[in-house]
Amino acid sequence: MADLSTSYMGLPLINPLIASSSPLTGNLDDARRLEDAGAAAIILPSLFEEELLQDQQQMHEFMDHQAIGHGEADSFLPPSSDYKSHLDHYLETIATIKAAIDIPVIGSLNGVSLAGWLEHGADLQQAGCDALELNIYYVPANPEETGSDVESRYLQILENLCAQFTLPIGIKISHSFSSIAHFVRQLERAGAKGTALFNRFYQPDIDLSSLQVTPKIQLSNSIESLERIRWIALLRAHVQMDLAATGGFHDANDVIKAVLAGADAVYLCSSLLQHGIQRLPEILSDISDWMHVHEYESIAQLKGSVCQKHAIEPAAYERANYLKTLKSYQRSDNN
Repeated sequence: MADLSTSYMGLPLINPLIASSSPLTGNLDDARRLEDAGAAAIILPSLFEEELLQDQQQMHEFMDHQAIGHGEADSFLPPSSDYKSHLDHYLETIATIKAAIDIPVIGSLNGVSLAGWLEHGADLQQAGCDALELNIYYVPANPEETGSDVESRYLQILENLCAQFTLPIGIKISHSFSSIAHFVRQLERAGAKGTALFNRFYQPDIDLSSLQVTPKIQLSNSIESLERIRWIALLRAHVQMDLAATGGFHDANDVIKAVLAGADAVYLCSSLLQHGIQRLPEILSDISDWMHVHEYESIAQLKGSVCQKHAIEPAAYERANYLKTLKSYQRSDNN
């Protein structure tokens, strides 16, 4: 039996498959089912600072209306001491899940202010998270903001949190940086214990009937995994920290390619939402079968064996195959 164990952000994992942030990871029953199905860790749904600020504003408005209301009606209103905010419920859920499962529970945080990042990062650490992932969902649309400004924003958040907390901190980034390799090395120097490549920004759509801009959720497909695999292969020899692949990983083939490229862990989300939690043992079984056929004894032996440094043709990850790929396209008879 192949040894599937690995680690991410310094956390020991029984295999490379992490259940990524989704509705499946935010409740006790599904967290238990994910563990039973073979998930090596779960990442909680992100805690959004904007949502907490909105919750606080609603509570203030409620209390203000209560204070100026009719005295005889006060007994019908719940006392403020009994009110539980979204944050209260979120932290209680973490504590409940942590007490019920043995695999690592990774918190996910999305802030809008440095104070918010620090305050709610402390909340997640206190609640018992084994690690913290910074989900910096930020679209740099200000034309006055330079690429260096954007990178500095990420690094400032990371450095402040790493200085404040004891739990390992990772960061989830998008592919939209001008020099990904340089930036990832900066993240490592700033204290990141892991980097997940790449965040999938949900794209707005335009409703042609109402002319309203509307959010649109599109689940990933396996083609998207190739960009992640390529960059992990390019980065593997240049950083010591753990690397996770996220976005487009749907079956064992996708996962094996990511590990061959150098991934320490692979996030699953869309695949589990589409096929159910039972998809996990299917993928794990297929990985074990492939390793047996190809005589790999462990994930450690497999990991990074086809990264750029170790690939038969290292330049294939960069420009060398560009013309060859274009010329290989065969036009269909219908064109």
